[in-house]
Amino acid sequence: MHFSIFRFLPAWAWKLSCRTFAERFAGKAFELNFLCYRVKYALGYKNGMTQVYKDDKAVVVTAIRVPKNVVCLVSGKDNEIKRIDIGIDQKRSPTKAEKGKYASAKIVPKHVWTVDEQADAGSSFGAEVFQEGDILAVTGVTKGKGFAGVVKRWGFHGGPRTHGQSDRQRSPGSIGAGTDPGRVLPGKKMAGRMGGDVFTIQRRVVGIGDDYILVKGP
Repeated sequence: MHFSIFRFLPAWAWKLSCRTFAERFAGKAFELNFLCYRVKYALGYKNGMTQVYKDDKAVVVTAIRVPKNVVCLVSGKDNEIKRIDIGIDQKRSPTKAEKGKYASAKIVPKHVWTVDEQADAGSSFGAEVFQEGDILAVTGVTKGKGFAGVVKRWGFHGGPRTHGQSDRQRSPGSIGAGTDPGRVLPGKKMAGRMGGDVFTIQRRVVGIGDDYILVKGP
């Protein structure tokens, strides 16, 4: 990434999926038809944050670069649900197996995402598949924090420094009774590894460029 705040994603691609609802309710009252929607998929990189002005108001946005997404592989028989592999960027040192797998697309992608969709191998698309106002489900990897204590990981307040205590400000406190149950219950919030997890958030598209999109919020 180009900004230090985004060090958590140096080589990971962000997955973008957009669900555009064609219609919600139809017919008379209390009559609900099936929800019709279209799902769009794309891979991109988080480049940075800035602000744009919408209706004379500053809106904080995140810039996501969406390079050319190539359909690298189409799998599934005629009577089965088609699955495609979407890839971006060229892998530097692909293996012979990878070259043979993606021979139809003539590209071995660096990042791949398999989705249920129908498309021709070798076709490509970019940020133009999205529209302003679309709601995205953005999946990425959070920043790795390493081994963190309970104050940073869970928001514990810690203990007091008074009444003879001088080193309990960031301690977890009691973790359970001694006699009954006599053990630490599963799911107890304690210190441990924090961050580096796959996380999905929903964001709205507020701007579209040639090879990037702007989504509202961080």
